[in-house]
Amino acid sequence: MKVCLDTNAYSNLRRGNKKLLELLNGCDEILVPAAVYAELTYGFLRGGRPCENASLLDSFLEEGQVSFQPVTQSIAERWGYVKAALAKRGAPIPENDIWIAATALETGARLVSYDRHFDSVGGLIRLAP
Repeated sequence: MKVCLDTNAYSNLRRGNKKLLELLNGCDEILVPAAVYAELTYGFLRGGRPCENASLLDSFLEEGQVSFQPVTQSIAERWGYVKAALAKRGAPIPENDIWIAATALETGARLVSYDRHFDSVGGLIRLAP
């Protein structure tokens, strides 16, 4: 199974969420979208241990099944479709979350997130272990 992590999923993993760890251990591919990397970096810089947290994230990205997912042209195009569909339904979600949803949809990954507003994104499968 291929999954795409939301920022809160990575944070829950670092807090020791055992169900999440079990899920991720069974995954073939774990994507960290550019928007998640950016949000985590921002959080690290505002916290008390920015270097330690950045190092932990870098180590996580070096694990065999984990990879950084940059924004590609197809992800950017998908972002437009997702944002337009949400606007048409009057169901906006935060901008970075649209990027995260677009990344999951375009790569065929399931999104691991605890934010229920992702449920308003058509075609997106959200897991919340």
